[in-house]
Amino acid sequence: MSERDDNIEFDFFDDDQATQETAVGDRGGSRRGGPRRPLRAPTGITPLLRLIGLVAFAILIVVLLVFWAQSCRGASKREAYRDYMKGVTEVARSSDEIGRDLTRLLTSPRVRQASLETSLSRLAERQRQVVRAARRVDSPGRLRPQHEAVVEALQFRVSGLRGLEDAFRQTARSRDAKAAGELLGAQGQRLLTSDVVWDDRFKVPAADELERQKIRGVQVPDSNFVSNGDLFSASGIRQVWRRIHGGATTGGTPCKPRGTGIVSLRALPQNEELSQDDVTTVIASTNLAFQATIKDTGCSQEVRVRVTLTIPKSPEPIVLQRVIDIINPGQEKTVTFRNIGQPPFDFQSSVKLDVQPVSDQETNTTNNSAEYPVVFSLED
Repeated sequence: MSERDDNIEFDFFDDDQATQETAVGDRGGSRRGGPRRPLRAPTGITPLLRLIGLVAFAILIVVLLVFWAQSCRGASKREAYRDYMKGVTEVARSSDEIGRDLTRLLTSPRVRQASLETSLSRLAERQRQVVRAARRVDSPGRLRPQHEAVVEALQFRVSGLRGLEDAFRQTARSRDAKAAGELLGAQGQRLLTSDVVWDDRFKVPAADELERQKIRGVQVPDSNFVSNGDLFSASGIRQVWRRIHGGATTGGTPCKPRGTGIVSLRALPQNEELSQDDVTTVIASTNLAFQATIKDTGCSQEVRVRVTLTIPKSPEPIVLQRVIDIINPGQEKTVTFRNIGQPPFDFQSSVKLDVQPVSDQETNTTNNSAEYPVVFSLED
């Protein structure tokens, strides 16, 4: 090997080493600012707690939104039921007022055939308008069957009023009081049925549905068209027919005698019957009351019989009044006087009871007034 060959081999290895050193130098020279620090994931418990807090806050927001939505939905449902019951209450009040007007009409001492028919027609028309108003009331879906019962009850009242008008017209010239009473009584049963339908098919089921829906504070309205069931029974309405046909304008002949009388007077709550001959000690408690029993002693039905109770006292006596709407021949009825107030104590006093005579047609009025000696004593 020559000296030249040795130099070539030496140069080759030197170049390779220089190249490597240059490359390494270039790679090292490309970094600026010194070597980079390696990236590391956050360590410690604080970030984890922050994450848990965010998740818990998100869950709380969701729960609150759910409760808010349920509350709004519940309030909306409650308002819907409350609005519905308010509408039904207005309908019930209108119908009940018609029922009271009917009672006043049939118990009027001066009512006659022609005016009776006209008044019944007007009452029936008013009741028909109530039915129309009921149909306009928007009922919640779950109360639709019950609302149908409301309309049905009101329709019974329309048909009952129309039926009474027709029955009175058909029997205007009749002499058969029994047949007239049966015909009129059948129409009166429609009115009685209307109250039963309202209670059994609306009021009770509607209250049950509100309970199932967990709706509180919403009252289901009642409706009572008939305030005196005796008035619309076959015997009661027959007496109404006789009374109306006993007037001179119908060609009837009034029966005699007519009148009412006092049967007894009792002090409540001790339930002791007072005597007109002996002094009775009456306990003057806060719930003191007097119950009077009155009898129709005549041959005719009497209406709007006024009963008055009087207790002498200074400077002004205690005076209370009650009215018996209707009482039939031989029938006894009771009236109760409450809220007596403070009677005179510890000395002999009296309680006086008076029953209004039947105008100038009652010849015997000796049993229309009675006075009972008493001593009012404070409760032991």
